[in-house]
Parts: sequence; structure tokens; C-alpha cells
Amino acid sequence: MHKGYVIAEWGDPHKVDQTFSVSKSFLSTSVGLAYDRGKITDVHDLARPYVAPIVLEEGDGEPGDEAGRRPKLLFESEHNRKITWDHLLRQTSDWEGTLWGKPEWADRPDNDRQPGEPGPASSQVPRMNTTIPGSIYLRSQQQASGEDLFLTCYVNTLWIRSEHHLRWRWHGYDNSWITLDGRRVQAVSGGGHWGGGMLLSAFDQARFGLLTMHKGNWNGSQLISEEWINMATTPGDVNRSYGFMNFSLNTGQRRYSNAPEYTWTHTGAGSNLIYVDPQNDLVIVCRWIRGGAFTDVVHTVLDAMGAVATNN
Repeated sequence: MHKGYVIAEWGDPHKVDQTFSVSKSFLSTSVGLAYDRGKITDVHDLARPYVAPIVLEEGDGEPGDEAGRRPKLLFESEHNRKITWDHLLRQTSDWEGTLWGKPEWADRPDNDRQPGEPGPASSQVPRMNTTIPGSIYLRSQQQASGEDLFLTCYVNTLWIRSEHHLRWRWHGYDNSWITLDGRRVQAVSGGGHWGGGMLLSAFDQARFGLLTMHKGNWNGSQLISEEWINMATTPGDVNRSYGFMNFSLNTGQRRYSNAPEYTWTHTGAGSNLIYVDPQNDLVIVCRWIRGGAFTDVVHTVLDAMGAVATNN
């Protein structure tokens, strides 16, 4: 998409498909709604004061607190009580425990690091963080569910004129249901390899790319604050090529050497990629492409744009 218009398409861009870790970008942006509404005062606040007990099953909980089905807290251990929203949003919390039957050690090396502390493979961000914000966000925002919130704040504006605007789904896990103000709601996930995640079309991915490119503004309506998008696209201390999940930054042109440094991609397995290039007013969506091949895609598109494109 160039200047908001579709200039080329291939395959079946209407097909609703799993977007894997691109779901994390939707999740962190939804947390931004809580921030904009004053439900989260500062991203550097500790997460602990925001979190009420959640009824969890036997085996779920922090180390030593997994017994029985009962209300449990998620930020009481010596390590977890140090975790901030910024750690969660940048996936550097190293949260310890088990949630929805998924132990934190199952998806990344156990180096026993402090929150926000870089490790030997600091580019390998722990995915367990993506189950946490989807759960505690519901508590801090007091919304029916992540999917309901997304529908209310984004879909009704971005997709209202599209005949396909109801063809997306955001799922949690079969066992990620909690009771919130007397209602049973599902905590959504930030990925798809455990199940769950966001399912939507390439056109809908492009709409989200346009929203972030325009700093949260859609046709004159500020759906998410410019301040939040600026924070999301600011490199973290642990990984300078990563902002908030799942804003993959091109800092130092290390990710895509032929793309401008200021660009970012919303990335997921598959590969699923939403390339966002504000200066060129350009959004590229690729699905089911080899990750290394995307550099060639960017080069081909910028080359086709010729003199109107900037590469730095």
C-alpha cells in the first residue's frame, strides 16, 4: 500500500489466516489503550500493584504456589515483584512460573536473569511474557475481553466499511478463561504456536500497519496516542532492534540493510511481516515467505518506486 492505496497484490489477500507473533503487536497496542485511559500510570510502574488474584488451576502459579485450584497472584515472588510494564512490553521480564499449563522454561533458556537484564542471546525474547499482559491487562482495564476491546476501539473504526470486517478472530487458549466482574472471559494470547492468537486477512494486517504508520490516527480519529506509538518504536536497552512487542526495528539497518533505518516491521512466524515505512508512506504485507527473502521484497518495491523513494 502506497499513500493508503493498494498498488499491488498477489495470492489471496482476503484469506483469514494465523498471524502468529504479529498478534503481539495487537496485544501491546491494546495495552496502550489502558495507558491512554489512565489505567496504567507509567510503563515503568511495577506490574504487581495492578494485578488482582486470578483463579488458576492446579499446577499454575509462581514457583511454590502451584497447588490447588484457587485465586493466585502472579507477581509475588522475589523475582516477579521487580517486573514493570516496560519489561513485559519489551519481553525482558524473565517472569517465572506456570500459566495456562505452560511453564516459563518451556520456551526459552533458563538463565535466571534479572528483569531487563541482557543475556548471551538477548535477541531471543521470551515468549512467555505474551501470556501475562493478556491476563493482567483485563484486570487493570476492566474490559470484557481483549477481543471485545479490540472490536470496540479498532475494528468499528478501521474495518467498518469493509465487507470483511467480521472475518477476524482473536483467540486465547482453551483453559485461559477467567472470571471478571462475574463474567467468564478469555485472556487472549500474543502468539499462535501454543494455539490461540490473532487470525485475520492480509488486508486487515495492512490496515493495522497504516494505523501504526500514522501514529495511531485513522481518518482524523486518534485511536491510540502518538505518545504510545513513539514509545513502541523506541529501541529497548536489552535489544536495540526491538521496541514494544512485536515492533521489530531497523536500528542501524541491521535487520534490512536496504531499507531506511527508521522503518519497522510487525513480525511473526510463517513468515508473517507487516513492513511500515512512514517517510515513503508505504506498507508491505507478506505472508508465508522465507524470512531472509523479505530483504529482496523491500529492495524490489523501493527500486520500483524509483526516484520517489528514499532509502535512508
